[in-house]
Order: sequence, then C-alpha cells, then structure tokens
Amino acid sequence: MINPQDIFTISSQKQFEKIALKVFRFQYENNMVYQEFCDFLKIDKQSVKTLQQIPFLPIQFFKNHNVVSNTNEIQETFTSSGTTGMITSKHLVTDVSLYEQSYRNAFSEFYGNIEDYAILALLPSYLERSGSSLIYMVKDLIELSNNEHSGFYLHNYDELIAKLIELDNAGQNILLIGVTYALLDLVEKQKFQLKNTIIMETGGMKGKRKELIREELHEILCDGFGVQTIHSEYGMTELLSQAYSLGNGIFECPAWMQILIRDTEDALTYVNNGKTGGINVIDLANINSCSFIATQDLGKKYPNQPACRQAGSFEVLGRFDNSDIRGCNLMVM
Repeated sequence: MINPQDIFTISSQKQFEKIALKVFRFQYENNMVYQEFCDFLKIDKQSVKTLQQIPFLPIQFFKNHNVVSNTNEIQETFTSSGTTGMITSKHLVTDVSLYEQSYRNAFSEFYGNIEDYAILALLPSYLERSGSSLIYMVKDLIELSNNEHSGFYLHNYDELIAKLIELDNAGQNILLIGVTYALLDLVEKQKFQLKNTIIMETGGMKGKRKELIREELHEILCDGFGVQTIHSEYGMTELLSQAYSLGNGIFECPAWMQILIRDTEDALTYVNNGKTGGINVIDLANINSCSFIATQDLGKKYPNQPACRQAGSFEVLGRFDNSDIRGCNLMVM
C-alpha cells in the first residue's frame, strides 16, 4: 500500500520514479478501466521498469468512464466546462484531502505564505456552474489567506477595479486570478499601473472572444495592468495538481508532478527536449483515479535549468484538433 504522504515529500528524481512505478502497479491492479487499457496495449505489468514504459490513459476516458482506483465513497465529483450538449469530463475524487494538500503545498512552494496575499478571483464562467475544481481550490485559498479583502468577483467589475487600486496603492500583496477573457474585459474597462499585484491567467476564452497566441495575450495584459509579467496556471479537471508559470509561459511542476512529451505520430514513443509533441502528465496526487494521463495539449519540454525545481520546465503551445489525436484514442468509446 502507498502512503499518500510519501507523494508530497519527494525530493529527488530517483524517489519520484520509484513512487511513480509503485503507483502504476497499484493502479493497474485496482483501476479496472486503466487495467483494461493496459491489457489492450498488451502491456505486461512486470515489464514496466521506467517512466517511459508506463501507459498513459487518454484524457477522453474521463468523459465516458468512472476512472477510480478504489471502492471508497466519492467525496467530490469535479466536472469540466462545456457547451450545451457536449459530453464533459468527470473526476471522481474519493479523498479530497489529497487535492487540498496538493494545491496548498504547491502554492506555498511557488508563492510562499498564503497569508501574505489578498486573493481576488475573477472567474465568471467557473462560478456560474457547479463542479469546478478551480473554484474549489480558489475558495479554499481565499479562506486560507485570512484577508478581509479576499473574495470572488462575477460581473461587478467596478467594485473589483476600486478594490485593486485601493489595495495596490496601500502596498498589499495581491494575487488576481482570472479567466483570460474576463481579464481582457477588465483592462478594456480600466487601465492600471499595479506595483504589488500578481496577475495569474487560467487560460480559456470560453467562447467569449477569439483565441490569441500567448505572446499577444500577455502583451495586452502586461500593458493593461502595468506589470512586467503575467503568471499562468496549468491545471485541468482530470488532475489534482497544477503547474505554474511565473512569466513568459514557461511552466514548472511541483515535485509530485512531471511532464513527458509524446510523439504526435506514435503515442507510445517520446520526443527529445525542445521538440513539439503531445503533453503526458504524471500526477501522483491522482493516486485514487489515474496518475498517468495523455492530454490533448501540445507542448515542448526544456532541459533542467539551475532555477528549476525538478525535472525540467515546459511550454504549452496549443491543442490537438480531433483529427490529430493519433494512437491516443485506441480504446475511447
């Protein structure tokens, strides 16, 4: 049996690989959806000795299957957003404390003490539906900040503008986390010169605006908020961990999460650092669902830098269209 606390005390690549292989064996034995997928690929559990040999479950499985690795009671069901009639993903969480521990530890690792910040959240598309893992996380961070000014904003932009200016001028450290289109709406309504505020975009236009390349988007937001860099969060319904970019769109993972880049022509092989491919995520906090997920995102991985926390940094370049997902949809029904 795996002690979940071992996941959050990983301090080396060797330790990460040891625990990841242990999680793979556990999930093969206890997650019937994942086991069937591995068997379909004719993967012998005993032959898997490296991270690259572990099969990655296509993320689409979360739309049509209950991806769980135990029979415990479901504590939370997180669901993805989608347009009317679209099949959305669902992540059945049997131990929500693992999610809480994951995002709390990661926030501390990347940003320090949560009580040093006022957390302002501009997440209208997420607030207007139920089942959002992002709202669950941000609500908890707001409470943990223990700051009377922390809170959610929906369409009350004037109130948010006044609060941002007031707190920033007073020298309060602020984290403004917002869905991309809403941040653009905000800077069109008011131009800022912020000195004590971190702007974090969570990605996504949600059909409200045309998509922009990251460089163009961040240039507009930097100019509108009067800041040097835009931070970003890389997370999704199917993951219990997030990677963060402190600027320039280069993400780093917490110690219990890693990225591999698969070949777009052959989902079972990998490309070298600096080459574009599909993003595979190892999220060890997903111990009770599936820790090995082949996403529909395209990206590049970069070699370790001295400032990197572990196992290299990565960049997200876009998404596959449906015709490009080769070898990744073998068993998606």
